[in-house]
Amino acid sequence: MTRQPIISLTNITREYRLGNVPVRALENVTLEIAHGDFLALAGPSGSGKTTLLNLIGCIDKPDSGRILFDGVDVTGIPLHRLSRLRLQSLGFVFQTFNLIPVLTAFENVEYPLLMQGVPKRRRESKVRHWLDQVGINQQSGQRPDEMSGGQRQRVGIARAMVGDPRLVVADEPTANLDSENASRILDLLARLNETTRATFVLSTHDPAVMARARRVIRLRDGRVAGEESNPMVIDTEEVAC
Repeated sequence: MTRQPIISLTNITREYRLGNVPVRALENVTLEIAHGDFLALAGPSGSGKTTLLNLIGCIDKPDSGRILFDGVDVTGIPLHRLSRLRLQSLGFVFQTFNLIPVLTAFENVEYPLLMQGVPKRRRESKVRHWLDQVGINQQSGQRPDEMSGGQRQRVGIARAMVGDPRLVVADEPTANLDSENASRILDLLARLNETTRATFVLSTHDPAVMARARRVIRLRDGRVAGEESNPMVIDTEEVAC
């Protein structure tokens, strides 16, 4: 069964200015990402993968080209008007965790639900569920500076998942972790992709992440340099079809 894309990008170009010098971060990028995919954007620093991830996550705008989110053209919609889409349909996982330091693990995970206006009893139930899913229940009352890097990233993943996102974007999610914790976080992300069927898009230069991804999009100098499919990764949705 052919899956319809959750993200379609057509001829995307994004340029920044460094002083008076224009820097072309992306040039004529065309890409489709299917519902339920587990995809890695791979490339060295400066290849454009973080810029592309920001566009996919609707937190930046292209200079030219077209972006569709689940069939809706979001290209011309101002970023502030996309805040509801980001809150209700996307989850974000960050390399540097980006937890609120004065809040506990429970409160950090609860925060998106507060923004959504979810009633207290439902919030508490969902937060407990996701803290359990990522294996961090015992640290629910701890603040970020009382947790290890691996524990903080698990809190960040629970926060990304608590709102039942259709799309999760993760910027170098294993980069600040040792190899053992990085492997465990990668296992967790892959499991959540399989069990929730949310789409996961990860930027990375880590070969271990590329090996686990269903698709790898390689970027070089702001262009798509190649695409690979991993035959060792089973697509559970296609098997079910």
